[in-house]
Amino acid sequence: MAIHRHQAGTVELTAKERFYREVIHGLSSTPKYLPSKYFYDAAGDRLFQQIMQLPEYYLTRCEHEIFVKQTKALAAPLLQQFETFDVLELGAGDATKSTHLLRYLNDSAKDFTYYPIDISENVIRLLENEMPQRIPGLEVHGLNGDYFDMLAKSYDLSNRNKLVLFLGSNIGNFKRDEAERFLQALNYHLQPGDMVLIGFDVKKNPKDILAAYNDDSGVTKAFNLNLLKRINCELGADFNLTKFDHYPTYNPISGACKSYLISLQNQQVTIGEESFSFYKNEPVWTELSQKYAEREIDELAMRAGFKPIAKYYDSKDWFVDVLWERI
Repeated sequence: MAIHRHQAGTVELTAKERFYREVIHGLSSTPKYLPSKYFYDAAGDRLFQQIMQLPEYYLTRCEHEIFVKQTKALAAPLLQQFETFDVLELGAGDATKSTHLLRYLNDSAKDFTYYPIDISENVIRLLENEMPQRIPGLEVHGLNGDYFDMLAKSYDLSNRNKLVLFLGSNIGNFKRDEAERFLQALNYHLQPGDMVLIGFDVKKNPKDILAAYNDDSGVTKAFNLNLLKRINCELGADFNLTKFDHYPTYNPISGACKSYLISLQNQQVTIGEESFSFYKNEPVWTELSQKYAEREIDELAMRAGFKPIAKYYDSKDWFVDVLWERI
């Protein structure tokens, strides 16, 4: 696969080249893995939208309930502390949940700008068009790119205090040590007094957690297998999807919920110029969704340099959005 070089000798990879390199690296590792960020092509987006509607998938419903029923409480610390501010949303997606908070802030006649941040140019374009229609008068400035690069850019555009939203239990896609490093980096990019609102999935009955990642209708299985389909389509691989199965696990002590693709037989798969052997029942790790106890969340805040301000639970105490202040 071709690699583009600039005059200074630096190498710049296209998105397809990065995809190829990361897949090859993951399948060359022991044990094998595939990066979960590549779930989300057009088909993966559609399947995940279906997952969020499943009766077993409680995460979206629980956090949505918090934003619908506790909007005033979510907004209160912000309205008390800031006269003017910016709201930044990392991985904004369709902004369904944040719309409730943004509408309340807008109705409160506060001077603020909404900065959705996403690596998808399409997502940013849609939000810039749709959000002012959802919330007349809302000032929207989309930022397309890496979280921290765009966070730094937001300070170039405005020196006002920030509220950073990181919702949907996206923090759970990091291993514990990675989550701590991510939050420390987030802290580094903020100014004292800035706030973050982060969604955490809470440890609960293991059966309820496992069901959310192994629905009876098989949508989560299709979502997991779609990663192989995408590798076939975009990288010219020859995965036979009928020869792999979806398998989730949950460790109630560590809180790690992991999804795997299991090879159903001894087989060879070719990707570009590379060939990979899979033995029967070999697992390929595709996703992590880390769950936390309340004490663990508080410890994470302090290790990352934040002061816990408030916690907002859903009615089942299954999910929590935490408000932290940058010290």
